[in-house]
Amino acid sequence: MAQTNGSPILGSAIKRREDPALITGKARYTDDLQLPGMVYATILRSPYAHAAIKSIDTSAAAAMPGVLGIYTAKDIVKSGVPGGIPVGWLLPDMKIPEHFMLTKDTARYVGDGVALIVAEDRYTAHDALEAIVVDYAPQTAAVNLKAAIQPGAAQVHSAAPNNIAFDWEIGDKARTDAAFAGAAHIAHLEIVNNRLIPNAMEPRAVLADYNSITGDLAITMTSQNPHIHRLLMSLASLGLPEHKIRVIAPEVGGGFGSKIHHYADEALTAWGSMQVGRPVKWVATRSETYLTDAHGRDHVTTAELAVDANGKILGLRVDTLANMGAYLSTFAPAVPTYLYGTLMSGEYDIPAIHCHVLGVFTHTVPVDAYRGAGRPEATFVVERLMNEAARISGIDPAEIRRRNFVAPDNFPFQTQVALAYDSGNYEGTLDLALKHIDYANFRKEQAEARKNGRYLGIGLSSYIEACGLAPSAVVGSLGAQAGQWESAVVRVHATGKVTVYSGSSGHGQGHKTTFAQIASAELGIPYEDIDVIEGDTGAMPHGWGTYGSRSAAVGGSAIVMGARKVVDKARTIAAHLLEAAEEDLVFENGSFHVKGSPDQAKSLADVSLQAYLAHNLPKGLEPALEATAFYDPSNFVFPFGTHVAVVEVDPATGQVDLKRYLAVDDVGNVINPMVVDGQIHGGIAQGVGQALYETAVYDSGGNLLSGSMLDYAVPKAHFLPSFETDRTVTPCPHNPLGVKGVGEAGSIASPAAVINAVVDALSPFGVTHIDMPATPEKVWKAMQGGVRR
Repeated sequence: MAQTNGSPILGSAIKRREDPALITGKARYTDDLQLPGMVYATILRSPYAHAAIKSIDTSAAAAMPGVLGIYTAKDIVKSGVPGGIPVGWLLPDMKIPEHFMLTKDTARYVGDGVALIVAEDRYTAHDALEAIVVDYAPQTAAVNLKAAIQPGAAQVHSAAPNNIAFDWEIGDKARTDAAFAGAAHIAHLEIVNNRLIPNAMEPRAVLADYNSITGDLAITMTSQNPHIHRLLMSLASLGLPEHKIRVIAPEVGGGFGSKIHHYADEALTAWGSMQVGRPVKWVATRSETYLTDAHGRDHVTTAELAVDANGKILGLRVDTLANMGAYLSTFAPAVPTYLYGTLMSGEYDIPAIHCHVLGVFTHTVPVDAYRGAGRPEATFVVERLMNEAARISGIDPAEIRRRNFVAPDNFPFQTQVALAYDSGNYEGTLDLALKHIDYANFRKEQAEARKNGRYLGIGLSSYIEACGLAPSAVVGSLGAQAGQWESAVVRVHATGKVTVYSGSSGHGQGHKTTFAQIASAELGIPYEDIDVIEGDTGAMPHGWGTYGSRSAAVGGSAIVMGARKVVDKARTIAAHLLEAAEEDLVFENGSFHVKGSPDQAKSLADVSLQAYLAHNLPKGLEPALEATAFYDPSNFVFPFGTHVAVVEVDPATGQVDLKRYLAVDDVGNVINPMVVDGQIHGGIAQGVGQALYETAVYDSGGNLLSGSMLDYAVPKAHFLPSFETDRTVTPCPHNPLGVKGVGEAGSIASPAAVINAVVDALSPFGVTHIDMPATPEKVWKAMQGGVRR
């Protein structure tokens, strides 16, 4: 195995090779790119959440100098392109209303696209927006999730009566109800999982360049999955053959799920380039991102957990209303169903589970995957219930978890909600977390502090995540209109240097570092001799991109498979050159040698040069040295862990101070500890943001009141303590690296840990639950009267 500084390359905390360009300002983002003759697009958006569009007068705007074209839905229809924005996950009996690139006759949320403007410069394009006159007929909006499904509520789509997009369930209801009948205690909670707005550092952007001579369309855009965007542009939006569209993701300034989805704006910009015959750029303003980027979470849930007199879980039942917003976004139906209901067993052996979900249309921004995508929502339900069950049964929160964990010798473990956990040691992460936090001593300190009027709280969150969705045939049978395999090309050049092409598409994860480490380990050559290229549909085979913590487990495994194919071919060539049998060769440290004769060796560079010269190859063997691999996993991967939050609540103001945060995770084998810690840190920050600060707020008319950073409280660095991390290692048994996902773990575990800590701190005041975000006002009010529901 290759080494760095004398240590094995896998498991080394190598500094990220991506960072120098990022921190010196030399990285190239979409808006940095300029093309000859480039022009600019803007999009006129509805100021109403629900309004009929009676007429659109573009004459004054069209007459402005520098305006090249103003287009409405009618123009798109006339052009003959499909013009659709499709949904990529289908559920039985799901209502799928039309979603066109520009709304045809009715605006369904504030920000819904009404017209496209293309102009010589950005200023003219934005000025033209003001000159367009639209005659709107405002109507009542359905905004509140519970009210939207009541008789007489405003209808978002006539094709979806009562605003119900789908009615989904998993588990055995009769069995679960029977389990509740024998319960000694029933924990009951009404939970609101607050709506979140993504805040990637870089807003969405696109630069489209259509060549009318060749019919080729090049699209550079902020994408987490360029091949998916190319596919949907071809099939649903533009109607161009897929091979005529090239999608490139340059540096992408964060995504968190919001850049997975196929939005109308990028498709409109590409269509605009086809109309004017020039490169067209569109870059969202920050206020546009708040109005148009798919939001996350937004559930209202009734949940109950039945336990016996000893705290053993008998059953779990969950009933959730999930806000879909005005349209079904790309993978939105999967988030509150197969990425939520299937995680309801948590880390626990629960013999009966039933989860029922109604997907509801409202006159709000569409809701889709946001870091964790269904898993944070499920973990919050389960882990809040575990604390409530501990309270009502008089058992310590750590102990009730321990009594219900799936035992290490029970893996693989089949849950009651479809998933089969492949491996785990849940008690191990809990024990390590309790040791680090000095749990028993904290309880003593907490009791003393309360005597002095200080209110400390501690919260646990023992989470499990299912990520690296697989295999493709299974997810397809559940409704996915996409595969979940990944591709890789491993190319050894004549000089022995290597280029790895991956179908994944990094946007901050450190792929160029970790993927090079993987290839270095497999090929035995220096890490510095390996380049990694991704994010360009014109450079590599089809791939499915980066989301759902899949890149290492699926994309990394594809690289392993490709590298091993390369080594197999190189072995054949080396055996020929050394005049030895292939089975007599040993491959180590990047060289082949005959067993027992290390002085008779050929390095990978020696072999690759001969592979390209092709002067002396085995008969029938093709020249060159590269391999393509497609890896389709046999199962999900299941990272897990226990996170602990310690808070102090100011009784005078309700202010919550996060004093400590400890994360003990098990992500399988670790490729790069520094990258893993960075991912955990970022996820925790976002989860703490949800728990204490962030929430999207609409008024009754569907106006987004938290439409900027002045009103939407993104956490600041000084709000957070230095995070403490540790890990156990339980390798994944079914992929060649033994790795699991890590990118979303922090955001999955942290909301429950923080809220459990807040409720613990407030317990002397009779508070048994508080909804996120636990703002000072909400906490102070709870302390005055107590909350129990």
